Amino acid sequence: MISTLAKSLVHVIRALSFVFGKLKCFFPIQNQIVWIVLLASTLLSGCVQYDVSVNFDNPNRGELVQHIKLGERLTSFSGDSVSEWLNSIERRTRELEGKTQRLSQEEIIVRIPFSNGQELQTKFNDFFHPKSNKKSASNVKSEPESELPTIESNLLVFQNNFLLLVRNRLIYDLDLRSLALISRKGNILANPGSILDLEFSLKTPWGARSIQSDENSLQPQKNQNQLVWKLKPGELNHMEAVFWLPSPLGIGTLLIILVVWAGLYLRYSFMPDPKIQFASKAVNS
Repeated sequence: MISTLAKSLVHVIRALSFVFGKLKCFFPIQNQIVWIVLLASTLLSGCVQYDVSVNFDNPNRGELVQHIKLGERLTSFSGDSVSEWLNSIERRTRELEGKTQRLSQEEIIVRIPFSNGQELQTKFNDFFHPKSNKKSASNVKSEPESELPTIESNLLVFQNNFLLLVRNRLIYDLDLRSLALISRKGNILANPGSILDLEFSLKTPWGARSIQSDENSLQPQKNQNQLVWKLKPGELNHMEAVFWLPSPLGIGTLLIILVVWAGLYLRYSFMPDPKIQFASKAVNS
């Protein structure tokens, strides 16, 4: 989800390491790591705000919305890497028939439409794991100095049709354990919890019910028809919810049956029997 952004954070840490190196003149070695953590957390606090929202307007229309806001400190320290990352987001959005809105140099909104749960699953996973980036990812791994953590993200949507209603089960797993510590040569530099502000939300017409299926399940906050999960950097985040949507196919079938039944009822209740009508015509002729 944020593997490319991690590269920018590494650049920020390295830029700060020059400043932190000056601490050797003033503080004992055993206290340097403590001061590095404190200063890095202060300077980088609130650097990245990343909100991902899945919005179902109806069973045949929905939208994947991402709101990304970067702190000025991050863009000033690592402007080229951040710009490259935002450009890659715009490129991937266009490939998935979505649209982007650049509010500023540090802020962008991404909107990717989908028509059903299966398309949501495909587009979501393709966005965060683009096939075109597999080669570039292998190149990144060949550069040990980049120290990029691996982020695993996977969204699953299961749908069961119950004639008039469709039961939807959404499961999202995001492994952020590789961000437990941003470090270099074994020295702790910063806690990503103070740098990254990550949220995932689900909005449906009738609301959704969260399921706590394992120890890694997050407890969401409920805001009317929306569930909001606060993601935890450095941990395995599991989100699961069940929600119901009306079935257009089932409702359409029911309407056709009702129309046919109403037509037959009116025909034989308020109009003469066709057999009697044709028999009387034959006698008169």
